[in-house]
Amino acid sequence: MRGVAGGTIVGLASPPGPGLRGILRVSGPEAWHLVEAVWRGGEGPPDRTRRGFFHGRFFDGVGELPLLLLWMPGPRSFTREDIAEFHLPGSPPLLDLALSRLLALGARAARAGEFTRRAFERGRIDLTRAEGVLALVSARSAAEARGARGLLFGGLGGRIEVLREELERLRALSEASLDFEESDTGDVPAEELLAGARGLLAGLREAERWEARRVPASGLPRVVLLGAPNAGKSSLFNALAEEGEALVSTLAGTTRDFLGAPWTLPGGAVRLIDTAGLTGAARGLDAEAQAETDRLGESADLLLWVVDATEADAVGRCEEALVRAAETPVVVAWNKDDLAGARPAPELEATRAATVVSTSATLPRGLERLAREVARRLGIRAGATEAGAASLDRELSARHRAALRCAAEAVERGLVAWLGGTPLDLFAEELRAATAELDSISGRTTPEDLLDRIFGAFCIGK
Repeated sequence: MRGVAGGTIVGLASPPGPGLRGILRVSGPEAWHLVEAVWRGGEGPPDRTRRGFFHGRFFDGVGELPLLLLWMPGPRSFTREDIAEFHLPGSPPLLDLALSRLLALGARAARAGEFTRRAFERGRIDLTRAEGVLALVSARSAAEARGARGLLFGGLGGRIEVLREELERLRALSEASLDFEESDTGDVPAEELLAGARGLLAGLREAERWEARRVPASGLPRVVLLGAPNAGKSSLFNALAEEGEALVSTLAGTTRDFLGAPWTLPGGAVRLIDTAGLTGAARGLDAEAQAETDRLGESADLLLWVVDATEADAVGRCEEALVRAAETPVVVAWNKDDLAGARPAPELEATRAATVVSTSATLPRGLERLAREVARRLGIRAGATEAGAASLDRELSARHRAALRCAAEAVERGLVAWLGGTPLDLFAEELRAATAELDSISGRTTPEDLLDRIFGAFCIGK
């Protein structure tokens, strides 16, 4: 790996334009000498072995500025180098003057993404976490930020590491067994290899599903319908979605698989997803549907909580939605309000955490207001487009999913060939190919030009 150039780098780490505070970030072997050169006030610079914030003044060659220094000595820092952050008044001319001073003292202007690339190349983070940083700073909505944090906090990287270890273990067993006959004590039982390969396939496919849930392929915000069985979710789905084809029945629990279709809102579109009804006593296929409903709810940009207004415990159902509102925006559809026995929509103080809209999917009634409220809660404004909703994270996610799919195909290819009588060393070779696919995600074997493109998409101070 060619990597980035060495030396001590400096870049603006705060957003451009005026603000209360601006941050100049420095990383490299000369970071402390730069601190000493610009420090004014008190008894001199702080002890370079101490990590923390220190108050002083910054001499920019012309005058002095109030300074809050964040000093992070290596190797316990993001780049594993000495890092200094100069927190200064957020006036662009003053920051330009301070930046010029640091450059004149020997620092080099950082390239786009160079701080994060140094952290990657020094083993501080893997490539998936680096991409998480990029996706987070590029996020334009709370939903995009949530998906980026899934990468940044190791959701994919941790899964890949576990799968890679299992691939290496199985490959070692496969190669070792080539030296033994089946009657020898060193031979690996075929059942162990078979069980391991099947477990790997399941793990790779689950990792691909996790990544698909993290960033929807369409790039549209996801609105997930949740609620008790027979609350009218599927009828509402058919009334709202442009391609609604959900099965509707008076029998509870007729929805097991989830359905998705576009839903046009004022100012933009979302993907509306119908799910199985929530119940606490599911078994078999119903339990699997419940698990998928929970996963979809966790990855939703907004929950459309459907409550049957005729149900005896309708208000209680509404309050269940408030529990979810702490983490994900919630709009309650107070459904079937046209039927006899329908209770009025609640006006509880607690419902301010979620919005309640009275609806009828059959009349229809309240659907336009529901659409406006969902758009408001998602922050969709008039003039927004689907292209505008797309994020850089979609491209990164597509790369991850493709590599995971290729890894699974390699394992499956080797397994089928081995079971068909092909020598075991070819199975081991397919496991090696699967490992290479995972390494392309984590950054162990990622081509240099791809690394340049990924890190080149960062802003300067990251």
